[in-house]
Order: sequence, then structure tokens, then C-alpha cells
Amino acid sequence: MAYDVARNTYQEIEANASNGLQLVVMLYDGAIRFLNDASACVKRRDLPGKVLAVDRALAIIGELQATLKMDEGAHISSSLDGLYTYMTQRILDASLRLDPAPFDEVVRLLANLNNGWKEIAQRNTPQMPNSQPAAVPGTEERPLELFG
Repeated sequence: MAYDVARNTYQEIEANASNGLQLVVMLYDGAIRFLNDASACVKRRDLPGKVLAVDRALAIIGELQATLKMDEGAHISSSLDGLYTYMTQRILDASLRLDPAPFDEVVRLLANLNNGWKEIAQRNTPQMPNSQPAAVPGTEERPLELFG
């Protein structure tokens, strides 16, 4: 049973991340979610929860930074590298001082970048025409039968 859940989750991620742009968007979404969690944990003084959320957010930002192609689009890559370094410093500062404000600042920065990546991903994803499959007579009201 656990294998099926893991396989289905993997297949869902694979389908959603059919290209690198969608994967970047997913990483930004994850970092934003973990930083929001970290901020909430600080506010309620949940230190173990904060540590876990910060570790996950830093891992994502570190991965985004490590995969920058500095030889391609050097100006943009260099700017993102500096921004990721700044974000990492702000996250560590927030974690050390137990201050949610720097987490919120980094969330805003990530959200702005994420919106740009989403726009680029949307432009690069082939759009399927809005069409509906033809109805098969006699199946409109029947529930899906899974076992027989």
C-alpha cells in the first residue's frame, strides 16, 4: 500500500514537473510554504517546527542557487545568486532572532520571482484546445465502477 502511494506521488510530481520551468515553480512554492510555516512557528514559539521549516526552505534555496548556470545568462544568474545569498542570510537572521519579519520579507521576494517563473512556464507550455469528449449514450448518470 505504501509503495502505491509513493509511486502515485512520484508519478504526480513527474507529470507536474514535465519541464524544468515547472520544477522551478514547484520549488519556489515549497520554499514559500516552508517560510510561512517558519514564521507561524516563531509566532507560536514552536522551535522544533521552526527548525524543520527553516531547514527545508534553506535546502530549496540552496538547490536553486546550486543549479544556476553561471555561464549562460551570466547577468541574470549572477543577480539570482546574489539574491539567493541575501535570502539565506535573512532566513538565518530570522531564525536566530526568532523574528518572523525577515521570513515574511523573503516570502515576498520569492513570490515576486515565482510569479515571473509561472508566467514564463505558462508561455512555454503548449495549450490544449478547450474541448470536451463526446458523451457516450447511457453513461451520463452512471457512477464509475472500480470493482466489477
